[in-house]
Amino acid sequence: MTILELDNAKPFFTVSMIKDEDNVEVTGKSIILNIAEMPIFIMEQKLEQLQSVILQNTQMNNVQHAIMIEGIDSHPDEAKLLEKVREIWPSAFDVRGEERLRGIGHYMSPKIWIGQIGITFYHAATVPLNVGLHRFHDFCPVDGFREVHTQIVGFGKMQQYRERDIDTLYLEEPMAPGTTHRPMYDEKGNYPWHQFETITPSIFMAVEMLPEGVVPPKL
Repeated sequence: MTILELDNAKPFFTVSMIKDEDNVEVTGKSIILNIAEMPIFIMEQKLEQLQSVILQNTQMNNVQHAIMIEGIDSHPDEAKLLEKVREIWPSAFDVRGEERLRGIGHYMSPKIWIGQIGITFYHAATVPLNVGLHRFHDFCPVDGFREVHTQIVGFGKMQQYRERDIDTLYLEEPMAPGTTHRPMYDEKGNYPWHQFETITPSIFMAVEMLPEGVVPPKL
């Protein structure tokens, strides 16, 4: 039974990875993402794998593997919060060097790997973000890579495309705080062309899940 506190979202949020806990008390408002195959039970509700909710002053039961983000109600001035984030987190282009990110108002926290799970927070600062369509994850050379995104602050949308062309949009999911989009990969880890797009300046969490046997990339 473990509750491991991560430090990559500090000082803005408290993030914990929870494993094998029968009961977890939630005080204040927190976002919970279930990354286990078994559901988490909250009162009469079930939180299934890769689903997320906002909980407040309640108890979770049967928490086999989850991520909890606390402090989401600690920032009454959202614009001020995002300004402070931009002062601390580097641009995603400076960290990752991807051409599609050049000149984009897109910032990222340090990435933390816990076993096969990678957790990163991103601040999408501009509207529209126009971060560019992508579908490949070169650091995972075998089948089975999985990734989902959870909205923390602000509003956005996860978009899927038939081709690498914004005119081929075929599916769009609204993202509000506490929302995780439905998995978009198939059983082999193949993705459609996709992008996150802002509705308002926002923060979201990316959770990357490597198949067993794949070594997480060096940070």
